[in-house]
Amino acid sequence: MARPERAAGPGYRKGEETRGRILEAALDAFGEASFKTVTTRQIAQAAHVSLPALQYYFADKEGLYRACAEAIVERYRRYTASAAADAAQALAGDCTTETARLHLKAVIGELAAFLVGSTETGSWAPFVARELRDPGPAFEILYETLWRPGVELTARLIARMLGAPEVTRAARIQALLLLSGLLAFQSGRSITLRAMQWSTIGPNELAMVRTCLDAQIDALGRP
Repeated sequence: MARPERAAGPGYRKGEETRGRILEAALDAFGEASFKTVTTRQIAQAAHVSLPALQYYFADKEGLYRACAEAIVERYRRYTASAAADAAQALAGDCTTETARLHLKAVIGELAAFLVGSTETGSWAPFVARELRDPGPAFEILYETLWRPGVELTARLIARMLGAPEVTRAARIQALLLLSGLLAFQSGRSITLRAMQWSTIGPNELAMVRTCLDAQIDALGRP
């Protein structure tokens, strides 16, 4: 019974702060260079901690790399878990075409708010882009806990909108096209800003993106 009180004390908070600082330094380092070339000593120096401290929290470089992927998944879930759970519950029942459409808009809208409208993605977008381009030890974590479930949920909603009894290849392709379009605002942010002649992406710009996404979803399954 005493452990929660100790966990909430100054020592615990300092430990969490140190662990978070190491993670942020690792995300930056792994985003700039490959898993093979980055060293734990380099990350420890960037985080202003000793190498034994890094090893205490993450054991080794692969453990730290995997922890980076798990941190990214957790951040995604904070934004999208509620809408995704509601959509999955609706699909488990006998939801109509239009209900599925509303849930798809909610899921994609929350994802857009995170990938397009949040500044939180800046530190780890290069990490994700590198894993997509050159899969490393974190790829399976990201794929199994983030990308695959996201694609499947989106494809199931689209299949329901198209009146298909199960997920088809066409529905899965539509899901991939819809989701990959959002990545242009993440890994390709500088291109997006220049193409749109925006200096930043604030609430007004995000609203424009979400309006276009809603129109794209409205067009699915309709003449």
